[in-house]
Amino acid sequence: MAYGESRGKKEEHAYKVIEKKIKEGTLKSPLFLFGPEAYLIQWAVSACVEKYVSPGVRDLDFSKIEGGNLTLAALVEQCETLPMLSERRVIIVPDFPVLAGNKAKGFSEQDEEELIAYIKDAAPSSLLIFTGDAADKRRKMYKAIASAGGCYEFSSLDEKLLKGFIEKRLKRSGKTAKPGLISRWIALSGYFDKESDYTLYNLENDIRKVIAYSGGDEILWEDITETTSGNADTYVFSMMDALSENRKGDALRLLHNLLLSGEKEYKLLALICSQLEVLLMTKELKEEGMPVDRMKEQINVHEFRIRRALPLADRYSVHQLRSTLSRAYEIDRTIKTGALDARMALELLIAAV
Repeated sequence: MAYGESRGKKEEHAYKVIEKKIKEGTLKSPLFLFGPEAYLIQWAVSACVEKYVSPGVRDLDFSKIEGGNLTLAALVEQCETLPMLSERRVIIVPDFPVLAGNKAKGFSEQDEEELIAYIKDAAPSSLLIFTGDAADKRRKMYKAIASAGGCYEFSSLDEKLLKGFIEKRLKRSGKTAKPGLISRWIALSGYFDKESDYTLYNLENDIRKVIAYSGGDEILWEDITETTSGNADTYVFSMMDALSENRKGDALRLLHNLLLSGEKEYKLLALICSQLEVLLMTKELKEEGMPVDRMKEQINVHEFRIRRALPLADRYSVHQLRSTLSRAYEIDRTIKTGALDARMALELLIAAV
């Protein structure tokens, strides 16, 4: 999302906007790139350097100012220095605390005011880029950058863009995957789970592992489950998905992978109960005619989890879900009383679903 520009139709993701402006050569200075997707922020910085800085003089026409080197004088000096053999000088100021509403060591309020005045009429031969995790949009500095150049929020990708991200990287390596498999991969990764800290950096790493593990041109579900580092909650959902399609072998393999990774049986059973509760509530609310946007408020989970739960819940009746959930509660009590080995109890539950 870009700030300081006209609003109308649904806004493109920030990385799409930056990509377009780089191609057009219309990026203005300064820029503030912020948000949770550090992978895309780094991509944008690298794309700017590649666009404007000649490779042979990168050490001269590209600079990074951070930590104790960050002063108003150093910043202005870098921006005012003419590029040697490049189209523009590119100056990066990573994690600039002022734009997040915090104080910067060696950077006074007076320095901030002077920098605001400077960036309104900064040298066009330089591209000054600030980055950060968060933004305080009330600050004068933020508003000045939005007006003079642009502020871009790099939020998480939506499902369509995320699928494209995966497909593009598979294609580069000569691999393919069915669309349905990619959707299940995304669900397994936990990318859309509120509690998860899984980002594009994690996904990129998992894509590399899947490609390396795969023995053929087409990615298989086993390739993904054996290599993807998604959290336990998403693995449990994938177990339920496999069970609903009577793929008990896949479900047991997912269970064993979780146990081998060090997950405790008690935690896994709690997650299974939680997933069954979500499925049951989704099923009941759908039958009542409740729309998805209200369901997510009622159940208090991400909309993506509701949408992926709906087709899974449709494979069961309300009675079946209630019965399975009761069985899971009973096994939980059995494990806690020591009447049955925890691992065996989980395997019996999967066999009985």
